[in-house]
Amino acid sequence: MVTAVIVVRRPLPEVSGEKELTGLDADVVVTRDDRGVPTITATTSGDLFRAQGYVAAQDRFFEMDYRRHVTSGRLSELVGENEDALAADKVIRTFGWRRVAQQEWTLLQPATRDALQAYADGVNDYLDGRDPGAVAVEYSVLGLQVEVGAPQEWDPIDSLAWLKAMAWDLRGNYDAELERAASFSSIGDVARVEELFPTYPQDLNLPILTAANLPVTTAEQAASTSAVPLDLGSADLQEAMASASAALAAVPHLMGDGEGVGSNSWVVSGALTESGKPLLANDPHLGISAPGIWEQMGLRCDEVSAACPFDVSGFAFAGMPGVVIGHNGSLAWGLTNLGADVTDFVLERVDEDTTRLDEGSAPITERTEVIKVNGGDDVELTVRESVHGPLVSDVLDLVGVGTAPVPEGAPGRTFEVALAWTALQPGRTMDAVLAINVATSAADIQAAAALFDVPSQNIVFATTDGHIGYQAPGRIPIRANVPDSPVPSDGTWPRPGWDSRYDWQGFVDAAAMPRAFDPVEGVVVTANQAVTPAGVGPFLTEDWDYGYRAQRIRELLTAATANGKVDVADMARIQNDQHSPFADVLVPVLLTLDIDDSFDDDGQELLRTWDRVQSPDSAAAAYFAAVWVDVLSSAFADDLPDGYGPNGGSRWLEVVRRLLEEPASPWWDDKTTAGVVEGRDEVLTRAMVEARRQLTAQLGRDASEWRWGRVHTAAPEHPVLGGSSLPGVIRNLVNPDPVPVGGGSSIVDATAWDASSGSFGVTAAPSMRMVVDLGDLDASTWVTLTGASGHPASVHYADQLGPWSRGETFPWPFTGAATEADARDRLTLTP
Repeated sequence: MVTAVIVVRRPLPEVSGEKELTGLDADVVVTRDDRGVPTITATTSGDLFRAQGYVAAQDRFFEMDYRRHVTSGRLSELVGENEDALAADKVIRTFGWRRVAQQEWTLLQPATRDALQAYADGVNDYLDGRDPGAVAVEYSVLGLQVEVGAPQEWDPIDSLAWLKAMAWDLRGNYDAELERAASFSSIGDVARVEELFPTYPQDLNLPILTAANLPVTTAEQAASTSAVPLDLGSADLQEAMASASAALAAVPHLMGDGEGVGSNSWVVSGALTESGKPLLANDPHLGISAPGIWEQMGLRCDEVSAACPFDVSGFAFAGMPGVVIGHNGSLAWGLTNLGADVTDFVLERVDEDTTRLDEGSAPITERTEVIKVNGGDDVELTVRESVHGPLVSDVLDLVGVGTAPVPEGAPGRTFEVALAWTALQPGRTMDAVLAINVATSAADIQAAAALFDVPSQNIVFATTDGHIGYQAPGRIPIRANVPDSPVPSDGTWPRPGWDSRYDWQGFVDAAAMPRAFDPVEGVVVTANQAVTPAGVGPFLTEDWDYGYRAQRIRELLTAATANGKVDVADMARIQNDQHSPFADVLVPVLLTLDIDDSFDDDGQELLRTWDRVQSPDSAAAAYFAAVWVDVLSSAFADDLPDGYGPNGGSRWLEVVRRLLEEPASPWWDDKTTAGVVEGRDEVLTRAMVEARRQLTAQLGRDASEWRWGRVHTAAPEHPVLGGSSLPGVIRNLVNPDPVPVGGGSSIVDATAWDASSGSFGVTAAPSMRMVVDLGDLDASTWVTLTGASGHPASVHYADQLGPWSRGETFPWPFTGAATEADARDRLTLTP
């Protein structure tokens, strides 16, 4: 036991005293508060970022190392022979994330390259002379299974490659495009498929901006959504699409994937606040992991000047200089995923080493990648690319992948599937991140946004001199409107690569991207909903979140400001709102139905007095969630292919809301009940009965004793050591105990779960919460999902998880005097 304690505690960093850090111009001071959050104070930008790299390596190097192995397609090199790791490596090598990152290096401003290099130097100074077990306990555990050598030095490209993983997980409508094609294979009717992808309900839920706030765009973009896709039901094409889907599913999601990945962010004008200055709130909804995604950090130049302009605090990514979300002394900003359509599946007609393009052909290029496997043989991978992007349909070793015949008479001999994606073109997002760190005005934000190529985000901002605003950045493809098209050209369905009319026609000019400055209503709310009214501004996508979270936030802000002026506590209460829009839609109908059996009726009785709040101690919330699962399964799962069942998010809420007005719709019929045709009332009644019986087995006979938080838990898991195959003592060390939470999918407190998974467990959640008071920056608040440290033996590994689960936040001091008063540890880094 003594040996085990020494092993797990050995990597814990020194956080006080003095340490030499080569290359510094002067002393750098690192203070840490009660939760281990560092604030770094330096005299030059180079020293600041060198120290940030050092501190990041102190706290989270294994997380950084894991991320860079993933983003460079070298996971097998870290974990050894593992099918999932090899599959991930093959796909990421096919994408060429690191190759694109290398191309970005020369595009960046010299100051950005200097920051990246200084950060890398600081990381490497920390690693110098330390054996793996002294860096992270994960290396000691992995060393029991594979050979573990000294960690490779950090390279600035490692930081840039992380941006590709960020862009991948926040890439927009890729899933919806894939789902449309897959659904068509079993439904066989485009119009019926489109009923499962309804238009945004702008009569109910407002977009972010109105027409009056928008600049005029000159881009004429696609609006064709009613055409019939070309041969999408053919078995050969479906095989190619299934292969592409399987390949892409192999990519690890470092920030989260699927239902619930999104964010809330809003800003309120000083005219509506107690302080008379703006308030800004943000809580990005991402996958849950241990350690959490964010690294809380303060970066301060001792004297802010043009030579050393940084005085910023917020949430950083371990492995990348600067702060991604937060505030400086003049401006605060928040990010939510815009969800613009920046990916297209492209169907290629292949003939040996060319693809068909109009009346001619285009070449397929090839390169060979060598994947090293720790403890195993090297794996050679041939990567092929068409003019549209990498051929993802042949990335995995699956039977029949890449050899499906095309319909008779078609030019070429096989279908392949390429992925067109804006992030596979080099860009300047790293320039944008550091530019936002020192922004002081709307003009600064607009200039930075023009560099923020991927992922496309919504930026809300507020300034200490009283302004608020919104800016949409991103590299957004312009899609031509193809007349009389047999396939939609708006990016909602896979497109034919042999017809250049469907190719992207360039990108939306940054000056034409939606923005607003000091809107009259005094509020900007972004929660992944539509950005503008339909037909206004540049075409961004057809696939939005359906706006129920955004509308609830608007309603709560309207109510709060009608009764007075709002403060930081009001913003935090809104972030933790657990009211269910699903219940608003469905419960009134459920209560009109008769359940004869008094036992089966117990669940329905809970709904009669329910406040429709999905709090962790609510019995009705648990019952309603079980009803929702059964409704979706009965009405839709029987119509959809395996792996594409309803996940229960905002899209499915909108589908069901519309179908409630059609009680005899064929969608209600459960095809698994032979000889019986169900309507709405039969399905809803049966769902209530089944939910009562399911929860009886799961939570007990007394319905009043059920609790949503008993089945709806957040369980952050280590990305490498989270598996059940590990000894229990290791699993318990690296994986925090699950915590009960309230909220749910498409609720403001967005603790999402997948209704098709058979579990109510949280799949994505607010990865952090922050509220910034522009009238008194020291009055701001923050919390992160787990804790400041990436070391499982640290007291700060998961010390914020419990408070986070209860909706609590911590003071967030910013000024020099406040951070000094809050300091508990002090480390001086000397030249």
